[in-house]
Amino acid sequence: MQIFDFDTVVIGSGLAGLTAAYYSSKFGNVAVVTKSQLDTSNSYYAQGGIASAIADDDSPELHMKDTLAAGKGICDEDAVRILVNEGKERVLEMIEMGMQFDQKNGEFVLGLEGAHSRRRILHAGGDATGKMLTCFTLQQVKQQKNITPFEYTTAVRLLKNNGCIAGVQALNFKTGKNLLFKTKAVILATGGLSRIFARSTNPHTATGDGIALAWEAGAKVSDIEFIQFHPSALYVPGKEAYLISEAVRGEGAWLLNHEGRRFMKDIHPLAELAPRDIVAYHIFRQIQESGKDYVFLSLKHLDPEKIKSRFKNIYVHLKELGFDLTKDLLPVSPAAHYMVGGIHTNLNGETNVKGLFVCGEAASTGVMGANRLASNSLLECLVFGKRASETAAKLSGPRENLPETEPIFSNSETENTFLEVQNEIASLMMKNLGIVRNKLGLEEAVIKFEKIAEEYKNIHNDYNLLKIKSSATICRLIAKAALKREESRGGHIRTDFPKESPNFEVHILQQKNKEIQFETVRREKK
Repeated sequence: MQIFDFDTVVIGSGLAGLTAAYYSSKFGNVAVVTKSQLDTSNSYYAQGGIASAIADDDSPELHMKDTLAAGKGICDEDAVRILVNEGKERVLEMIEMGMQFDQKNGEFVLGLEGAHSRRRILHAGGDATGKMLTCFTLQQVKQQKNITPFEYTTAVRLLKNNGCIAGVQALNFKTGKNLLFKTKAVILATGGLSRIFARSTNPHTATGDGIALAWEAGAKVSDIEFIQFHPSALYVPGKEAYLISEAVRGEGAWLLNHEGRRFMKDIHPLAELAPRDIVAYHIFRQIQESGKDYVFLSLKHLDPEKIKSRFKNIYVHLKELGFDLTKDLLPVSPAAHYMVGGIHTNLNGETNVKGLFVCGEAASTGVMGANRLASNSLLECLVFGKRASETAAKLSGPRENLPETEPIFSNSETENTFLEVQNEIASLMMKNLGIVRNKLGLEEAVIKFEKIAEEYKNIHNDYNLLKIKSSATICRLIAKAALKREESRGGHIRTDFPKESPNFEVHILQQKNKEIQFETVRREKK
């Protein structure tokens, strides 16, 4: 095994990981471990923008109000206040550093998205905000001489000693070598897990690896039952789901059923711009009622030249698939998009395991509640990536020694087993833990996931089989929390408990070898 020594190890290279690495580099040497290339992440593919209350008619207070409304009573108010205030600071700081957001006549072009009461969404390159923001931050990272990237390298174990983080064990896919990173602080920025669903907008890397690593290390997981389904992902049989940004609806696109009727007008005063959970659920209802697999998104009534200019990347990609964004009725249906909960942290990204920090989609900071407000995710990466790195740098005391650990290898003979079981898990997640759930389906899922986890529990060094165990563990966490939450709230909808219950205005926490706990939502004193 190769052994390295770093002050901080960042796992993941999305916007949260790159932000954490950049700020961590001000305090010491940093390793960035990523299982693909540095520029492959959910952040990179984000078509939507970044929300920030920079307009004259806007304020952090209004942004906070919208975030709390979307979160349906599960947001921790102190965390949201930090997000909207420090988020504005981080965005202005990036602009000062040279980040180019879209402008017209010297003014920033601000978009509108679901559940926002003001135009406050900054975009870059129209529908390429994630790519441009990630690439900009990556350039800042590459300029720091004390940051070392480790691409095509996956973290396989968090190593502890005396209850504290001592390092990370990783596997390099290209060389097959095991790498050991000795460090006092690990910042997990591994992104979400929506790829464990059969239909997802996420890249193949978004499989919840960080959740499994943290869980095995004894970290708490919270609110993981809340999975956000993006309402408008292109539906083409046999093809991957392709995200059509919410900003398209922000510019006036309509959702039509198979009778050609705008059904959202009758459901919510914001119609197509209602919160995502509401739009996704009512698309699901239309699909059930019609017996078809999709509804339609229509931009035919909008200025075609403006649409081509505003959404040039989406326009070009849809052309390649045989659709014209400006003329055609686009078949869309919901797809798993964002993990609202995650690894439980405090306001500085710290977990209950000393030396372990989390930021970005992998974290449950208390900001998102039961349903993420559109375009708050990139903002959360900037805010809590910085906070986590600065807090990690303050860790004192001697480093822990690395414990003895056995190597992990990638075995080509078990690849087919992994793919077969992973497909089974993905289908089960879509069927039993999709947009609408019920007790029988959740109980069935828990039993099946427990059976898979039990079958692979004694696997210690075969990477493919360890991934099966990790997937089953993560899915079981989601199913158990969903079963415990006997209500419908935000992204969690149960046919057997169709209403919100005041008894469940709490966070659901899970920790290895412990019973499920409830934690009170933090409210600010009036």
